[in-house]
Amino acid sequence: MNAKLQPAPEPQAVSRADFDDLLVPVYAPSQVVPRRARGLWLQDQQGVEYLDLTSGIGVTSLGHAHPAVVQALQAQAEQLWHVGNGYTNEPVLRLASLLTGATFADRAFFCNSGAEANEAALKLARRHAALKHGDAKRRIVACQQSFHGRTLFTVTAGGQPKYTEGFEPLPPGIGHVPFNDIAAAEQAMGDDVCAVIVEPVQGEGGVLPASHEYLQALRRLCDRHDALLIFDEVQCGLGRTGSLYAYMHYGVEPDILTTAKALGNGYPIGAMLTRHDLATSLSVGTHGTTYGGNPLACAVAAAVVQIIQAPAFLTRVGQAAERLHAGLQQLLGDFPGLFTQVRGRGMMIGLVLDAAQQGRAKEFTRAAEQERLMLLIAGPNVVRLLPPLVISDAEIDEALLRLRATARRFLAPQS
Repeated sequence: MNAKLQPAPEPQAVSRADFDDLLVPVYAPSQVVPRRARGLWLQDQQGVEYLDLTSGIGVTSLGHAHPAVVQALQAQAEQLWHVGNGYTNEPVLRLASLLTGATFADRAFFCNSGAEANEAALKLARRHAALKHGDAKRRIVACQQSFHGRTLFTVTAGGQPKYTEGFEPLPPGIGHVPFNDIAAAEQAMGDDVCAVIVEPVQGEGGVLPASHEYLQALRRLCDRHDALLIFDEVQCGLGRTGSLYAYMHYGVEPDILTTAKALGNGYPIGAMLTRHDLATSLSVGTHGTTYGGNPLACAVAAAVVQIIQAPAFLTRVGQAAERLHAGLQQLLGDFPGLFTQVRGRGMMIGLVLDAAQQGRAKEFTRAAEQERLMLLIAGPNVVRLLPPLVISDAEIDEALLRLRATARRFLAPQS
């Protein structure tokens, strides 16, 4: 214990080319390699600065290296890192109290990602139905073009064939209906359905908000057929739409809610939230995870939730969203033939490409990088913006200036 600590070795020099040599090629990352970041501003290896409107795909909603989050991580790192699920710990209990106190839920299950949270939700739905009804009630209804994760169970629920090709046989008993289509949902439901899973705002499917009528209809159908309603709020939750969770906009309460991404602001953590009467269907030994409820992750997440749930913070998110949406609508008018629609809710925004630009969303984000602006796509025809919720008015205005420069670059005749 008293041995003198040796200084850490200098980090090995690496570059973007190492990605192609060393990593499994499931991604095609930008040539930009980020090195450090604060707030919305990110620097690459050469010190070039970018304005980040991606939040790491909806993760760093408080911006990079938020002081309160850094402090929470550092303080916990000096106390307790990990104990395993043979013991509980103080941070996980505090976080569970925060989340259940702020939502419909009585109980929380913690894991490491949105996929794991959705896996737990689907397993709970099947387990609950089996205990209550037996083997006849197993079917799950999901939406086309949704995204629930990359495990075999959750990717099957996602309903996007491009993510399941080559991984067959897929888990049976999962069907898909068109999103926002009440008649299709009514036709798909039956007493053999144990759960319906839906994103209140589809993210990867194109930034498509559910209508109030649609979610209300799903609630009625689930009640009628004694099925559970699962809201996947991995991307749209935690202030992204202007409420702590998107279901609060709709006045429709799910039976199970999943949350991740922004929950840890970059530290991996996910959670499944549900009621006490459902949670008891997962008894000791029926489900688990080694790192779920890790003290480091939970300390960070507690700091995040405390900041985002503050009414003044959420009010500011709404104000910033109004300013950004107004600027984007003006962009549409000033650049005809580029985008046809600004859609989404709050700080979850999709710019729908004009018919003449179909399939070019990735090209637009590459052009944006040339203007030192980081954007996302949601399929080949939608440019997606998920800005950190702490964006200032000045940063919104700067982002709009860079978007205009990107539009000019994108639409310029090719020489």
